[in-house]
Amino acid sequence: MWRTLPHILISVLLGQVALFVGCAGIPMQSEPVAVKRVQMQMGTLVSITAVAGNEAVAHAAATAGFAEIHRLEELMSTWIPTSELSRVNTSAGVMPVYVSPETLTVVQRAIQVAEMTDGGFNIAIGPAVEAWNVIEGRRIPTESELEALRPLVDLMSVHVDVRKQTIFLEKAGMRIDVGGIGKGYAADQAVEALQRAGAIAGVVALSGDIKTFGRLPDGKLFPVGIQHPRKDGSVLAWIDLQDEAISTAGDYERFFERDGIRYHHILDPRTLQPARSCQSVTVVAREGIWADGLDTGIFVMGVELGMQLVEALPDVEAIIVDHEGHVHVSSGLRDRIRKP
Repeated sequence: MWRTLPHILISVLLGQVALFVGCAGIPMQSEPVAVKRVQMQMGTLVSITAVAGNEAVAHAAATAGFAEIHRLEELMSTWIPTSELSRVNTSAGVMPVYVSPETLTVVQRAIQVAEMTDGGFNIAIGPAVEAWNVIEGRRIPTESELEALRPLVDLMSVHVDVRKQTIFLEKAGMRIDVGGIGKGYAADQAVEALQRAGAIAGVVALSGDIKTFGRLPDGKLFPVGIQHPRKDGSVLAWIDLQDEAISTAGDYERFFERDGIRYHHILDPRTLQPARSCQSVTVVAREGIWADGLDTGIFVMGVELGMQLVEALPDVEAIIVDHEGHVHVSSGLRDRIRKP
């Protein structure tokens, strides 16, 4: 199941936004030109902007990007019964499943992010997320219900055999879902597909997971706006990106409120309750796979430990809005962000 975030905009607004990417006013010159296209993939609106020497190459590059995203969705979406991860899940407690190098890479990186965030990010959390079902069910699971699920969200029971290229879930009923990291990886791979097809710059935006490369035809960087977690449709801050990825996790994406308490979909794997330390976490990194995975993990870790991690990692920056609405910016972004 792919994590669905509010939509973004490249040059026009496409519904509620987690991130805004500005390409308005792109000069459509003879060389280079920018082409923007939108398709529904991975359960969300996917927007690709390709900059190339001519319109035909730009369109071909965008087509290649969409094809790559579709290919990865067929491999890893748990909404597709025949996907590799669906077969891994249905074989839980029974046998290992041979998977492609792409699926193996994403699961390996997810386990790395789990280690980096002290378990804050966990691709095995699915059974608990399903128990909450914050969008449709809007019910609060009992402690006994959640406790019964605890053995099924144990990431140590996810076994990856690199030599045999297999994944095995040790316990029946376990389920892994790379929706919290897979979109970032798909954005990375789509960018490579665009470049192979001749694009010299562009943006791939899978809802709130965005990867940029190169510059706009006028030489400017790609401006991205970060959604304010408590003001729907408002920008908290702007940042210009080049050859970078950005991803935001927030408690405003999927939630319900009861008796003044917000219950949202980002669960703390230790408590199996909604994480309470942050309103939103935005991560900027060189690769989308890291930005996508780390934003959720840091959301669970909280401001203090999250910022310690960010400052220790090369080429990773973050903007964290804590539970009281205070904004915390990592050292490498302080001179780069601007207020709306």
